[in-house]
Amino acid sequence: MTKTYAPMQWLTSCVSITLVLTLLGTVVLFGLTAHKLSRDVRENLVVTLLLSDDVSTAQADSLAAELTTRPYAAAVSVISSEQALAEEMARLGTDPTEFLGGENPYTATIEMNVRADYACTDSLLPLQQELRHLWQVTDVVYQQELVDGLNHLLQTATLVLMALAALLIVVSVVLINNTVRLSVYSRRFTIHTMRLVGASWGFIRRPFMLRSLGIGLTAAAVAIGVLAAGTWWIRQQDPYMASLLTRDVTIPVALAVVAAAIALTGISTWLSVGRFLHMREAEMYK
Repeated sequence: MTKTYAPMQWLTSCVSITLVLTLLGTVVLFGLTAHKLSRDVRENLVVTLLLSDDVSTAQADSLAAELTTRPYAAAVSVISSEQALAEEMARLGTDPTEFLGGENPYTATIEMNVRADYACTDSLLPLQQELRHLWQVTDVVYQQELVDGLNHLLQTATLVLMALAALLIVVSVVLINNTVRLSVYSRRFTIHTMRLVGASWGFIRRPFMLRSLGIGLTAAAVAIGVLAAGTWWIRQQDPYMASLLTRDVTIPVALAVVAAAIALTGISTWLSVGRFLHMREAEMYK
């Protein structure tokens, strides 16, 4: 019965820890993906620089080239007055110049995508004032309500995710600790016997730590496999998600799962074995 019980106990512990690590990895994956998504959304924010009528195409291109060197610029493009007119004609289905005596009502503009760190009101207001002082620029506009709403949404999502992660960490610690403690509890008399024959605490702990490490790494490998399969399926369903779930997201998730497996099982085993090392023989029958 002992020979049958040991593999079953190992399998049960492995399955329990795998479920916890998979859930923990899912939260980490979601958090990193949400962070990357928020940066993409922020960097899609466009700040439009309206240029003076007397600014030539060469001067507009020169200003755009200068702006690309600024730390807040992620991408810069020049929209000529002719291009703006053509885009508006395509959108409206009519020629606005027909009502204005053949004059083009649109001026050249520069559209600048700001970097994610600058996509907030505190950074955009000083930036707007700075750009308005350029002689080529008549006005600088951006969707302030969109910026405020976006930042509020991202802050709320971040707080919710952090609370969820904290709760999950607590649950993970409790579940893995209970799983490991039950595993060690079944061999408490072995610990007591080894202690009676004079084995050192380090010698007694070693096989438990190695067994725990093996279970943790096996569970981590299975959890990473499950997460990899899920990630692959999501990438096949949506090209945009495929652009988010890249190696700079998936590799940290895998490392986090392995680190959590080693840390949680190792600490739980160390504490559980230590508890029985301090326990008197009479207490082991309780």
